[in-house]
Amino acid sequence: MKKFKAILLPMATALIFSIGHAQIKTPSSEKEAVISVMKAYNGAIKNLTTNGILELFSENSQVFESGGVEGTFAQYIEHHLGPELKEFKSFDFSDYAIEAEIDLPYAFTMETYIYTIVFNPDEKGESRTIKKKGVATSILKKMDGQWKIIKTHTSSRNIKNK
Repeated sequence: MKKFKAILLPMATALIFSIGHAQIKTPSSEKEAVISVMKAYNGAIKNLTTNGILELFSENSQVFESGGVEGTFAQYIEHHLGPELKEFKSFDFSDYAIEAEIDLPYAFTMETYIYTIVFNPDEKGESRTIKKKGVATSILKKMDGQWKIIKTHTSSRNIKNK
């Protein structure tokens, strides 16, 4: 009986581990779909538009930016992002990196980047530029077969001179 237990226990452990491990594996297509949503959002910002990005977010999404609660994404577009983009001549991202972790039906992302904003010239014809290091974390949920951003938080800081 002891010999049977000695053989059965490792086999059962291996079986449980392999079953659990198989359930965690996520097809790379899910990760690619999540990354595609995040890049579509960044692409719109880079193109200074909010067209087509509302559908990337859930209706009751929450947006947090640099210590502030901005409300839903629809509210954020209306009172913050939309008016801001009209003031910009350009908005570029560099050193962009994204990580995504899938735990169906949720996905968790972290983006790091440097952004450079050039403002439209003022009445004197002068323009100013802001360059900062940024980080964003987002939670997405797969709803009706589509990934939607349900929460996003961004923050930035000045780039340290070396």
